[in-house]
Amino acid sequence: MTAEQLGQRYAGDCAYQAVGNSVVIHADCLEWMRRVPGECFHAIVTDPPYGLKEYDPEQLAKRSNGHGGIWRIPPSFDGHTRSPLPRFTALNGKEREQIEVYFQEWAMLALRVLYPGGHLFLASNVFLSQTVFAALVRAGLEFRGQVIRLVRTLRGGDKPKNAEEEFPDVCSMPRGCYEPWGIFRKPLPKGMTVSECLRQFQTGGLRRKPDGNPFEDVIESERTPRKERMLANHPSLKPQSFLRQLVYASLPLGEGILLDPFMGSGSTIAAAEAVGYSALGIEKNPDYYHLSLTSIPALSALDVKENQMSLQLP
Repeated sequence: MTAEQLGQRYAGDCAYQAVGNSVVIHADCLEWMRRVPGECFHAIVTDPPYGLKEYDPEQLAKRSNGHGGIWRIPPSFDGHTRSPLPRFTALNGKEREQIEVYFQEWAMLALRVLYPGGHLFLASNVFLSQTVFAALVRAGLEFRGQVIRLVRTLRGGDKPKNAEEEFPDVCSMPRGCYEPWGIFRKPLPKGMTVSECLRQFQTGGLRRKPDGNPFEDVIESERTPRKERMLANHPSLKPQSFLRQLVYASLPLGEGILLDPFMGSGSTIAAAEAVGYSALGIEKNPDYYHLSLTSIPALSALDVKENQMSLQLP
């Protein structure tokens, strides 16, 4: 199926654009996932919003203006300026419950659009992963483990707020050194083996690395390089060196269609293009949707040395 045919089949009345072998669609993912045909995607790799409103235009404007809103605008530290991040640690019980309900509903739609045996890679964080992963399991997805993205940042490790001098040897929480990505699978039909699922649906397992070794659940990563952030200005942009490894593993036979329902500026779609896959990206923010039209081909063309990565301090 060509990219244009992919768009005509799945865009409906939404604006869409073919980009290489892939298609990006301007739509709300929940509404879109309710409308499309069931069991039509072989894998999902996505980095969703977690505050449910941090990417609203009003909140993004506050972030850009340095006023914060739901975004925490950290001070500089040892000559480094930290990136703004959503205030996940300040969520109250009701907000956490809303996140749980939202992701259970979303996971049920993910089950609807995935082929049996299709895998789902979901980016998370240490504050919310337990809540969100449990919601996906309640919806009916199988929890298959998690990928630990080892990446050192300047987040966390702060001294007690407004009492830094009084308690100089205390940090309020650990400095973050990893990012958890949940691995889930739509259950295989009763009695079906993985090999049978692979033959019928091209799903059920994970693709081994190009050198033949198994895909591993700990990946040393880097902070997203400046050249990538310049091409795709999104606050939660992940590096191509990491995304390409997840995307490659998600289609066990290297065949099928990958879905990213929270596309942002298109980094996952770019990773799919880079490894030769076809993908579909959904994004409701018009600015990010239009940005993806240029960022996807630019990011996918980058020469990324996945096997030469190491942990990088800021």
